[in-house]
Amino acid sequence: MWRRGQKDGMNHNIGQRTDEGRGSRHGGTHDRSNRGRLMRLGQPEVVDAKGGGSGALKRNEEMAGGGGNLWLGSEGALGEKYQKNWMVFEYGGKGAQRGGGAGGSGCQGGGERQRYRTGSNGRRDGAGERQRCNRGGSASTSRDATPQGPRGASRARRQEGGERQACRTGGDGRRDGTGNSQSRNKESSTSRDGVPQGPRWTRGRGHQGDRERQGRQTWRDGRRDDTGDSQSQNRGSAACRDGVPQGPRLGFKSLQELSEKEPSVVAFTLCSHPALPGMLLETDMRQDLVELLCLVLSKAFKSHSNRVTLQRLASILKDSGFFRTTLPHYLAGMRSESRPDRRRQYPLHIENIVLILTQVLTNFPASSTEAVSLLLTLLRASTDELRTAGVNVSAELVEKVQRLEDLVKHLQERSREGTLHKSRDTYGLLPFGLSGEEDEAPVFRTMPIYPTPEEFVQDHRPFLRPNITSQRYTNTLIYLDTHFRLMREDLVRRLREGIQQLRQMQLQANNAELKKKHFDDILVYFDVKLEAQKYMLTGLAYVVQFDVEPFKFLRWENSRRLLYGSLVCLSCDNFESFLYATVADRDPKSLNEGKVTIMFTDDSRFKLARMEKEQVFLMVETPAYFEAYRYVLEGLQEQDEDLLPFQRYIVECSKDVQPPAYLPGSDIYDLSSIAEANYKERIRPFHSLNVDAWPKKEVFSLDDSQMSALELALTKELAIIQGPPGTGKTHVGLKIAQALLDNDSLWKNTGRNSQMLVVCYTNHALDQFLEGIYKFMPRGIVRVGGRSNSELLKSFNLREVALSLMFKQRQPSYLRHAFKEVHLELHALEDEIKKHGRQLHCSRTGILQEKILEKFIMEKHWSSLHQPLDLGIWNGRSSLITEWLGLGPGGILQMETEDTNMDEDEVVTESEQVQLIEVTEEADLIQAERIIEDNIDTKRRYDAKKEHLMEAMALKTMQKSMLAMSLDQDDKKPEETEQEWTFQRDQKRKMKRKITRELGNETAMSEAEERRILDIWALSMADRWRLYRLWMVRFRADIRKDAVIYEEQYQEAADRYAEIKRDETFTILQMAKVIGMTTTGAAKFRKVLQELRPPVVIVEEAAEVLEAHIITALSDACEHLILIGDHQQLRPSSTEYDLERNYKMGVSMFERLVNMGLPFVRLNQQHRMRPEIARLLTPHIYKDLENHPSVLNFENIKGLKTNLFFVEHNQLEKQFKEAKSHQNLHEATFVVALCRYLLLQEYKPEQITILTTYTAQLQCLRRLMPASQFSGVRVHVVDKYQGEENDIVLLSLVRSNMQGKVGFLNISNRVCVALSRAKKALYCIGNSEMLGQVKLWSDIFSTLREKDQVGGSLTLCCQNHPERQVQASCADDFNQAPEGGCTQPCEFRLNCGHVCTIVCHPYDQDHKNYKCVKDCTKIICLLGHTCTLVCHAQCPKECPVRVEKIIPKCQHKQMVPCHQDPDTFVCKIPCQSTLQCGHRCGLWCGLPCTSRCMVNVMLQLRCGHSQEGACFYQTQEDEPPCKTPCEQQLICGHACRGTCGQCYNGRFHFPCFHQCDRLLICSHKCTGPCTRDCPPCQKPCENCCVHSKCMKMCGEPCTPCNEPCACQCPHQSCSKLCHEPCDRPPCTQPCAQTLGCGHPCIGLCGDKCPNKCRICHEDEVTDIFFGMEDDPEARFIQLEDCGHIIEHTSMDSYMDDKNHTNKEGQVAIKLKDCPKCRTPIRKNLRYGSQINRSLTAIEMVKKKINGDQVDTKKRSGELKISLLGLSGQGILGEDQYLHMERILTSNHVTVNDIWVLENKMNFLLKIQKLLKVVRDETNAEVNKFRNTIDIFLLWVNNFHQKFTEQQIFDLQREVQKLMLWAEFIALCSTAVKLRKSNNIETEKQIVDEALGKHGQFTEQDEQGVNEALNVMKQKVPVTGLGISDEERKMIVSAMKMRSGHWYQCPNGHVYVITECGGAMEARRCTDCDAIIGGGNHMLASGNTVASVMDGAQYGAWSEANNLINFGDLYLD
Repeated sequence: MWRRGQKDGMNHNIGQRTDEGRGSRHGGTHDRSNRGRLMRLGQPEVVDAKGGGSGALKRNEEMAGGGGNLWLGSEGALGEKYQKNWMVFEYGGKGAQRGGGAGGSGCQGGGERQRYRTGSNGRRDGAGERQRCNRGGSASTSRDATPQGPRGASRARRQEGGERQACRTGGDGRRDGTGNSQSRNKESSTSRDGVPQGPRWTRGRGHQGDRERQGRQTWRDGRRDDTGDSQSQNRGSAACRDGVPQGPRLGFKSLQELSEKEPSVVAFTLCSHPALPGMLLETDMRQDLVELLCLVLSKAFKSHSNRVTLQRLASILKDSGFFRTTLPHYLAGMRSESRPDRRRQYPLHIENIVLILTQVLTNFPASSTEAVSLLLTLLRASTDELRTAGVNVSAELVEKVQRLEDLVKHLQERSREGTLHKSRDTYGLLPFGLSGEEDEAPVFRTMPIYPTPEEFVQDHRPFLRPNITSQRYTNTLIYLDTHFRLMREDLVRRLREGIQQLRQMQLQANNAELKKKHFDDILVYFDVKLEAQKYMLTGLAYVVQFDVEPFKFLRWENSRRLLYGSLVCLSCDNFESFLYATVADRDPKSLNEGKVTIMFTDDSRFKLARMEKEQVFLMVETPAYFEAYRYVLEGLQEQDEDLLPFQRYIVECSKDVQPPAYLPGSDIYDLSSIAEANYKERIRPFHSLNVDAWPKKEVFSLDDSQMSALELALTKELAIIQGPPGTGKTHVGLKIAQALLDNDSLWKNTGRNSQMLVVCYTNHALDQFLEGIYKFMPRGIVRVGGRSNSELLKSFNLREVALSLMFKQRQPSYLRHAFKEVHLELHALEDEIKKHGRQLHCSRTGILQEKILEKFIMEKHWSSLHQPLDLGIWNGRSSLITEWLGLGPGGILQMETEDTNMDEDEVVTESEQVQLIEVTEEADLIQAERIIEDNIDTKRRYDAKKEHLMEAMALKTMQKSMLAMSLDQDDKKPEETEQEWTFQRDQKRKMKRKITRELGNETAMSEAEERRILDIWALSMADRWRLYRLWMVRFRADIRKDAVIYEEQYQEAADRYAEIKRDETFTILQMAKVIGMTTTGAAKFRKVLQELRPPVVIVEEAAEVLEAHIITALSDACEHLILIGDHQQLRPSSTEYDLERNYKMGVSMFERLVNMGLPFVRLNQQHRMRPEIARLLTPHIYKDLENHPSVLNFENIKGLKTNLFFVEHNQLEKQFKEAKSHQNLHEATFVVALCRYLLLQEYKPEQITILTTYTAQLQCLRRLMPASQFSGVRVHVVDKYQGEENDIVLLSLVRSNMQGKVGFLNISNRVCVALSRAKKALYCIGNSEMLGQVKLWSDIFSTLREKDQVGGSLTLCCQNHPERQVQASCADDFNQAPEGGCTQPCEFRLNCGHVCTIVCHPYDQDHKNYKCVKDCTKIICLLGHTCTLVCHAQCPKECPVRVEKIIPKCQHKQMVPCHQDPDTFVCKIPCQSTLQCGHRCGLWCGLPCTSRCMVNVMLQLRCGHSQEGACFYQTQEDEPPCKTPCEQQLICGHACRGTCGQCYNGRFHFPCFHQCDRLLICSHKCTGPCTRDCPPCQKPCENCCVHSKCMKMCGEPCTPCNEPCACQCPHQSCSKLCHEPCDRPPCTQPCAQTLGCGHPCIGLCGDKCPNKCRICHEDEVTDIFFGMEDDPEARFIQLEDCGHIIEHTSMDSYMDDKNHTNKEGQVAIKLKDCPKCRTPIRKNLRYGSQINRSLTAIEMVKKKINGDQVDTKKRSGELKISLLGLSGQGILGEDQYLHMERILTSNHVTVNDIWVLENKMNFLLKIQKLLKVVRDETNAEVNKFRNTIDIFLLWVNNFHQKFTEQQIFDLQREVQKLMLWAEFIALCSTAVKLRKSNNIETEKQIVDEALGKHGQFTEQDEQGVNEALNVMKQKVPVTGLGISDEERKMIVSAMKMRSGHWYQCPNGHVYVITECGGAMEARRCTDCDAIIGGGNHMLASGNTVASVMDGAQYGAWSEANNLINFGDLYLD
């Protein structure tokens, strides 16, 4: 039976009991409002030591009969190490709901419907009785069962014996030997408001690192505390939304179904299944279930593509009960198996187990070796037994077992050697799979992709084979090896040769010189530091900071530097070691600041973890897109040569191309879908292999070449189609694709969905092709590539498909569960990291509050910071830290002065910046092809705007709680007027600029400087900021330290996320019919394509694709490959031109096969260019190219004489070495002027394209083209315009130089592209003389000259005046046609009557859009004022003309707008009014006069001093603090450094901060301020030995080293411990060692050899100090602490304690110091005895200074009690209370701490008593008294109060004053009651004068007050009875009553009760008529015992009176 905590309708805890699984539901629903409370799930109990049996808890025998619960454990036979594996399962068909929780009734499928219940624990005792145990309600969930963040999960406490919990616990219980239940409750984790915070998504490290991944489970997570214990956390599986259990059960039937699925499905399902961890903890399992589970696990481990998922699965398995208990039992049971049928099946099960063991060992070699070794021993024994019994065990299985055994032995060897480190357990140190075939593999298959250290050696040269383009390859292996080596060399050559060059330069030049060097092959970045970690979906990245000074003139937007995916190499040791990373994010703004985000490789990330975080690196970059290379290189290495498709053509170059393999069986095609409309009904299916059966070309509206291409593509398994510009190759390709898709039954594999793969080189080409497919197939397309500009294809992008509802509905359940689990974890970790990021952001965007920085500030500085607060001189209008940094009101004036000059320098001219046209930057173009937009963005929980808003709100909230001043806040405060806010705006701007400048400064104060500072207010402003930045460094380091844990877990979760996403991508693509990919996308998803196995592949732009990219995109299932492109246009680009030219790497597969004579079709009819333009290509580039009739009738271009022209010039270019680019300003200005001219001819901007051949020219053009004129005009480099076209093309060829270098303009491919983009007009500009040296250009110029289309100037023709022409040879010539026409005036009359003022313009002939800009002549007011605007503008409704008017309020004349009433105008003449003080008001006349005159006058202060201050102080009670120096001599002898105001007129002096500088016992100087007793030293302890170093503070006692003494030599040795004095004398034998210089050592045996030589350093060694140094036989000791060398006999004598005694024979307690430099001697083995004796004495002194810890703790406890008593009295603030409590509860409380707190509490107790005296008084004197006490409390409670002699003296004088004052108030009050005030007027005046005077209350003052008070006591009875004390005594004596008979009425009148003294009747008071007496010994209400008469506390009749009043009597 079990109990589950619930709430009833009134929110009370109730329990619900369920007996034997028969559940009942509580009537009400679960109350979710009380989430913070602990929810009890049961009562935990543990069996006692005599539980009996093997300890493995048995399955509930009743389960099969009707349900119940299964309780599992593992304690017993296999040892206590397995006691951690506690788990509870519930079996039942219905489960339990949150509202009422019921056990199931019945078990189905052998337990398949079990539900894992988090937080429960159960055991069975020896009698077999069931015991339930609960770990508390730690299921931390929100209202919808979603985890609320990583902070909320409580940690399970460490258990005895090191055992770990495998489930999330909140309570624990054990049963002792008697069976009594013992329970321990562990609180559930809640936030401050009681709301559970959700699980902490963490993975901790196990004990000693060997069980790091224990406890990771779906919906729950484990974390270890600092001691290594496992802590698990619930993720919400046990209590899910609306009470419905989440996730499927994992039983026998479920496992059976799972075993039939694909390995990747099995892996993801198991890894994310909530029941798997619990099932693996089961130690008593049926044999068939064990076998089935092994089968499923082995199948999961066969999924080689899901490495991280398998690693996590292995981590769950390796420490489970199944792996360490159940599996050994199962293997041991094989030997006793008697059933033959079972024995025959065992080899299959053993094979599964071997695979499982292999994978666990592969992933966790360190922590699983022991367990695997045990299992292998049992497995080997069982295998031998089976073979002996005749069971067939295959040799292959035996070999696998043997290999595994060998591996285990190897690992055990490494473990014994200490080289098997558990810290690397998660890195998978062993090769995956252990196939043993690596040694037989070809060399290229094992070559590393990254450069190795050996390659950076200067003479390294790789072996390369050229791409064979003229003959066939020898074999496939050579073919693959060739392309792998070329691809790898293209990737690494620049990096290799650049680093070789760099290493050589580093040997010859320093860092400053290196920065000026130019490197040919690499890009170098200096002073690189890791600034911060950044989380991304792909994992952890790092923001690195580099020196940006060398790149200050670089335009990053147009630079190829640090592009996404580029490979960088970092080193800090001249590339002896290095780290590899890739650029993960690129932001030009960040790059301008020297910041870029990179992501390290796996190996480099591990190396980085072992480096110092502040390490400075040198970073080099190679511009190659590493990711694409990596995927392709991996694909080449993994490609099986026997499975390479189309080897016959690709490798063997056979010209006999066969039909596709699928076609001969059924070759009937139905092409009606691609036929023209007229033929669709008439065309019939036909046999495609029959040439005669094909329809005519007219049916498909194709020309001859296009028809041939269609036939070739559909009937040959390898088709090559060449499409020159404008010939319609994309059109033909779409026809082919449509024909194949409409006849997909021919090529689709039966039983599975087959896809067509379309691969394009660019995103633009991919969009074009897929848009064409969309027209005939609007469904079934998935696009995988970079950024798409097609709105049509938006819904088909992989990312959008993954987000679509249709896919969500069809998504496999295993993916949903896996995705949900890792998604939640990523979000939780992201939220936590974001929180840390916000804290860091706050530290960079404002000033942190002092309370945030308290833990990072030295205590003395914290106290110093609070001096203004403690001394009452802080105005409270700003925070202390902003005031200290000069940012408060007091610092504004100084800032204005400091910033005056800076403002002049920093003024930014606010002229309007011209907005330029949008030109796609080269960097963006390259990155667009690199970045693949996959389904990465499915991570977003909210839309971007909402998420940004939430993050902004969270940041704003954190800023409010953390920042004292923020740079992000500039709002007007509600209480500020508009004028005040306007006045302050400029000050705020300056203040923010100052903060930004200071926070951006990286120079911080050193800790050594910090320790020397006493008063931080005495620092200069620059030093204050440096100190603040030091605090900031500590704050940020602390934040980052906390974030490291979350970042490590984030990286692991991101790796799992990537695997799940990859599987999701496979699922999406599997559902598609057409998959479109860029070559980059195909490389990235290579493994997915290998699994998809598309049979048909179409490669568009195939001639631009490297051959290796096409190879790796093909699978062995590919039966049909169609290559479409044109090798005479752009060719494949490589990083290394040498490889492209000399190794034929730039020859594509397309071109190579064409050159080898394989059948191909060239399309020969162009549909784009007018014939004049086409003539440039034929026959110079293409032999024949026909013109389609559609291009013959293009209209002529307006405003120009010709449609085609080449403008010649000889203006020189400019070269840019950084970008290796060129620019020609003459061409740029000409082309821009021509473009403007064409726009003026009314051509649309979209019709014009400007092309150039270099990116530097592109940027030059952009700078000349403002968006207001040229928006819409397209500007591109030629290479990025492949496949595009436009009506008018302007081409700038750039190259023009003295050397005659034309660059790549001599490459026909690029020339072909440049000249073939225009449809209607082409205008080129270039140096024809230089270009003509190239044969191709020479031929082109010959063609142009035939029709006079080349020349020095272009002819412009005016459309309005055709006879006027302009010869334009440069940009200035276009000024002769300023508006596109000519220079004649327009003279068109407008509707307004004015004439058009511009010159002849061909546009806007009707002037409908023309705006008249002449002055408006309309009258707009009654005074006759005319409109002040231009003619075309609308006239204003109110006249704005300013006229002189008289302001009625002041009668001043002002210039007021004509329409404005002068009553509403604010007069701006300076106010002439005189204030009450006589000074003028300084505001405007129209504003109210100020009440606070700010004119400085001389003020007479109450202290007697005078000083200048604001005038308004004269009329107020407050006055400014007196600034007169105090200079009074303090008790310490120093002059007070405070001012009169700081010292409160001498009453409480400013602390003395004179440097102490006394030498402490530890030999350090005291760094504290002036003090009588120096506090314990706060410097780090310098004591150390050869074994270790003390890590405590110097003032704390050191722990003695208990290692054996290391002082020994060949002659003698010490037998003592290291900290004890040595029992061997120092050795005097000479050292026999030889120094590095070859000369003998001058030291002694057993000592460290001196680094000086008698010969090499003769002057230094023989320098006389003690007198024996010049002896040739002298031997020397070198002191390690300072390095001085001293002759040993003299030093031995110097170190002898007998030579350092005083007259009494005592030795000073101090460390001996160097006789030369006085450095304390701490480290020297020779003098270890003397050092240890001194240290022992010093430690005794330290202990005395720190006090006896037992006594200190006792006194701390007493003070805690006193502190609680003070906390509720109102004299101790919350901050002070917490401060004192923190000191008392700290681990190291010193005597000084106790001293301070005792003094503070004593003074506070005195004040408490004084306040009680006056608590009932309310007159003015009492109020003044209380104000004085408030000031006194301010002194006592300040944090820097150390209670020095001066401070105690000042406080005691003030307390004495307050005590006399309280007595005076009491006497005055009594006098008033007795109406005797007039009798004491003289004395009152004397006391008032003494108590109210300025300055300290002296002893003379005290004496005078006491005398006056004594006189007052004589005149006024102090008893309050109206009689003197003598009279009172006489009356008591006369009545002869014992104590307790005197009483008082409610009004204080005294009466007596006789006899027993108890009241027995009531009467009336004779003085006031109040009731007195009472009845039955009970006084009437208001009557009390009159203690004032006889001192009695109780009535005489009471028992209490007998004990109190007569306490001196003895009782028997």
